[in-house]
Amino acid sequence: MSRPVVLSDHAKAEAERRHISESTVMQVAAAPEQRVRADREVRQSRIADPVSGTLYLVRAIVDLQANSDTIVTVYRTSKVRKYWRDR
Repeated sequence: MSRPVVLSDHAKAEAERRHISESTVMQVAAAPEQRVRADREVRQSRIADPVSGTLYLVRAIVDLQANSDTIVTVYRTSKVRKYWRDR
């Protein structure tokens, strides 16, 4: 059973400021290519910019709560090699 994913107000503002669509944020959080665990879970996927074709890594920082997963912030970076974990 999947848990609901909630987008915090801060994450909404950061996504808008960074020109990342809400649908992209929710897609990465719901079905990430990779999950990295620390105090919070980092869910990340490689996304190509539709205009330039540049490959970015979109990272959603998720706070795992009892009844839902809350996205606390989101950002994109061109430093895919720095953050991507080869398994």
